[in-house]
Amino acid sequence: MTRRYITVAETAEYLQVSDRTVRRLITDGELTGYRMGRSRRTIRVDVNEIDEQLMRPLNAPPRNRKRRTS
Repeated sequence: MTRRYITVAETAEYLQVSDRTVRRLITDGELTGYRMGRSRRTIRVDVNEIDEQLMRPLNAPPRNRKRRTS
C-alpha cells in the first residue's frame, strides 16, 4: 500500500477540525506525526492512518450529563 503524507493544515481540512485539534490528536497519541525532509519543523500525517482512525469504533462511554434545575 502506498503511503501518502499530508500536512497538519491538510489533515485539519480533511477531518474538518482546526490545526490545533490535529496537533492535540498527535500529542495525545491518537494520530502519529512524522517529521520529514530538511525542515524537521514540518509535521506530516499518514492519510491511511487517518482513515483507519475514522473506522475504529468509539469506545468512550456516553457522558453522564445532569439536567439543570431551576
